[in-house]
Amino acid sequence: MSAYPESAALKTFSLEFVRAYVITMRPYLMFVSGITGLAGMSFIPRLSVTDFILRFAASFLSYGFGQALTDCFQIDTDSLSSPYRPLTQGIISRIQAFVVSAVGLAFCVGVFASGNTSNLLLGAVAGSGLATYTWFKRRWWGGPFYNAWIVAVLCSMAFLSGAQPFPQVLSTPMIWVLLCVLFGYANFVLSGYFKDIEADRATGYNTLLVVFRRRISAWASDFLAVAAIAFAAVVLLAAQSTPPSVMGDVSRWVFFVAAVVVSMIAQVRLHAVTTDNEAHRAIAPVVHSYILLLSAVACIQKPAWTGLFILFYGAFIGVLKIRPAQNQI
Repeated sequence: MSAYPESAALKTFSLEFVRAYVITMRPYLMFVSGITGLAGMSFIPRLSVTDFILRFAASFLSYGFGQALTDCFQIDTDSLSSPYRPLTQGIISRIQAFVVSAVGLAFCVGVFASGNTSNLLLGAVAGSGLATYTWFKRRWWGGPFYNAWIVAVLCSMAFLSGAQPFPQVLSTPMIWVLLCVLFGYANFVLSGYFKDIEADRATGYNTLLVVFRRRISAWASDFLAVAAIAFAAVVLLAAQSTPPSVMGDVSRWVFFVAAVVVSMIAQVRLHAVTTDNEAHRAIAPVVHSYILLLSAVACIQKPAWTGLFILFYGAFIGVLKIRPAQNQI
């Protein structure tokens, strides 16, 4: 139960509300959607500075707005697994979070649609996916991939925002990038369930962990991790820097090798998890690997962005360290 009734929620747009809502957005995970958008944008031949900034901001913020939106439908399990969150405490209300999140997501879709009106349809589809995710999370077969296709749509929107023809989304190497996103993010979602087993069991969320326990779920996670790495490798082996760049060739493999090493650490730790509270030690490197993997993919397309990816990854490390609950990812 919430510590405060919703009538006691903070006044919308007060400084206290903004702070509480930002905590709900999980800024340390907004880097996940940020790198997903950057990967999609890296395949756009020409991109102005203004367009880059706006679309990167839309990509980065979309995770936060989407997470706050889905939280409105999961207060039951979050109250047990994440009692620190302002929404579960009633510090901000579900209505407030829903409205602000919907407006924020509409802004993000609008930014992408300004470059390609096809993104209006994709944005509506992704929004409906976020609103219905909770139903699928309650089914062991649904949660990870259902969440992941929404993120793959984000990558597609970022790519299409460069006025690319819609069919180009299914061309190579873009299709391999989307599959990398799909499997990589699905692994992040599945590994995240390792920290919520008891809360999910108590509230009727029959996730893979609840139904089949940790061992089988860890093996499923291994498959997802290997698949994501394999699809990224296909992109790196097939693509060439345009124009040819030694920096692009070197940086993609540095990021890729780092992603593989960190992924191996994550999967070994995941197999060793025995309690919900220790799962964050395995989940964190899964996120690190996802960011490094997509950085590698994007570097081959935009070698000039290498410095940006290094700064981006450094910022992620810093923000992750100051998250409000260290046992939560």
